[in-house]
This record gives sequence, structure tokens and C-alpha cells, in this order.
Amino acid sequence: MDTATPDAPATTVEIEPAILYFGTPVVLLSTENEDGSFNLAPMSSAWALGRTVVLGLGGEGQTARNLARRPDVVISLPSAGQWPAVERLAPLTGRYPVPAGKPAGCRFEPDKFGAAGLTPEPSRLVRPPRVAGCPLQLEARAERVRTGAAGGFVIAEAAVRAVHADPRIVVPGTDHVSPAAWNPLIYNFRHYFGLGPELGHTYRSETPPAAD
Repeated sequence: MDTATPDAPATTVEIEPAILYFGTPVVLLSTENEDGSFNLAPMSSAWALGRTVVLGLGGEGQTARNLARRPDVVISLPSAGQWPAVERLAPLTGRYPVPAGKPAGCRFEPDKFGAAGLTPEPSRLVRPPRVAGCPLQLEARAERVRTGAAGGFVIAEAAVRAVHADPRIVVPGTDHVSPAAWNPLIYNFRHYFGLGPELGHTYRSETPPAAD
């Protein structure tokens, strides 16, 4: 028997959103081109499993092409205030000619660091540079690169080899990033956000909660 009240409001509605970027951090990926120059690309499909970062990439982009041939990569995480530089990168591609699957308005740019107003900084263990000014920079190597199940995307599993952090976001005397000091740039349904005030912390946290 259907016991639902006809006039009761629905608790959810079923929708078909065009994208599912439901609040994920933005990262900037530095990779090496065939000619030894470097590509820089923003993306927001990245998440960590221990010391491995899983990256979801468009299959037609220069980053996916580079990682299939030269696996070194730097994953730089910008702060919320760096969103204008990220947006300057958004309509650019390192592939020429521009792949047909790229969004309208996308254009080829060989010098993405310069176009975005960002500065490359030498890495210690990999060839691609870090992005100077990003509070977190991860030197890594893509150990596995494969086509995603849905097609059109590439999934790369990058093993992190070195982590560089702005001292201002590190808990003094430790290797811990301070959640109260770190304010990553969040990509929320194609809008840029920072973080709000701390609400609480997990029982596994090794850093103290933010002061009231």
C-alpha cells in the first residue's frame, strides 16, 4: 500500500546535472611536452589515497598525452585567492590544433605559465616545475595511466615523491598542514569558492581544532 501523503513535499528531486563537480579542490598539473617545454593545466578531479593521488583528465588534452609518454608530474594546489590565475588558464590548451572536443572558445597557448601570470619553480625529483606561490606542491610520477570506463577520460594514479608546503600553513615543529591556515581553492559546480569556518574535526585528527 502506498502510504505517502499526496500533499507532502518531496524530500528530494531527481535531476540530470551536466557536471558533478560538487565542491572539489582545484589543482594545477605541470607536465613535460615532447619538445622539453612544460604544460600547465587546471583540473578539479583529484583525490588522494595515502601517498597516491588519482587524477581524472580529459582524454584529448595535452596533459593526458604527456603523462602517457613522460610520467613525471607536479600537482600544485592553489589557495582560494589565486582563482583569477586559474581562470586565466581555463580557456587554454597546450595542444595544436585545438582538439574538436574542447569547449567553444578554447585556444592554443604554448606559454601557459606566462599567460596565467604564474611563475615556474624547479622541482627536486621530477622534471616538470612546481608553481611558485601555490601553498602545496606535490612532486609525483604517474605509475598507471588508463582510459576511464565511460570513455573520453583518462585516469592517472600518481605516486607522490615529495611534498613542498608554505611554512605559513604548517604546524610549527611538525609535518602537519594546519587546517585553520590552509584555504584551498574549491571548484563548486563551475564556481570558485574558499573554505568557511571550521565546524569540527574527526577523532583521527592529529592537529588541534581552530581556536574560538
